[in-house]
Amino acid sequence: MAVPSWLERLRAAGKTALVQDGKRKIHYLFEDGKEMAEEYDIKTGQLISRKWREKNTLGGTGKWQVEVGEPTSPLLGALESELITESSSNPIFMRKDTLSSFQWRIRNLPYPKEVYSVSVEEEQRCCVIRTTNKKYYKKFSIPDLDRYHLPLDAAALSFTHANNTLIITYQKPKEILVAEEQLQKELKKIKAANSGDGDCKTQ
Repeated sequence: MAVPSWLERLRAAGKTALVQDGKRKIHYLFEDGKEMAEEYDIKTGQLISRKWREKNTLGGTGKWQVEVGEPTSPLLGALESELITESSSNPIFMRKDTLSSFQWRIRNLPYPKEVYSVSVEEEQRCCVIRTTNKKYYKKFSIPDLDRYHLPLDAAALSFTHANNTLIITYQKPKEILVAEEQLQKELKKIKAANSGDGDCKTQ
């Protein structure tokens, strides 16, 4: 069974933890040099954000790529954002999970619910959003399912629309729920630094 392989990678990674602003922040450093940073709500254990970073071709540090949570703040690239700014009315795609499901929100989509269709493309391992008025089209994958080598299940997918936001929900399979529970137990064992302690303490 392939499920332990991703968990084993997480266990083998170098980890540091920091508790700050009601969040438990975990930084992973993998053998291949990739980095992952996660933030969890301390009270609920819910994942708030997940970002990835890897070395670029010259061996320098690349930019963080957001997988879960709010898109990176434009303040990080203030100069770039002055030159090229996205229209504030453009659709904004972001992932915001719950404890039991993966969830995506696409803001600034004003069309009524009946315009949208969301489907699973099993061979391409992705979900596809289409609109009958041809105004929006988006393909996106679920990296968690890829990491655990689990198939996509159309029955787990649903969507709703409210306040100009399309909300897509994919119920987490039981294998991932079990793995996440095991991981949470392990993360709680890491001695966390408090925000005033300076450097994080390594496991």
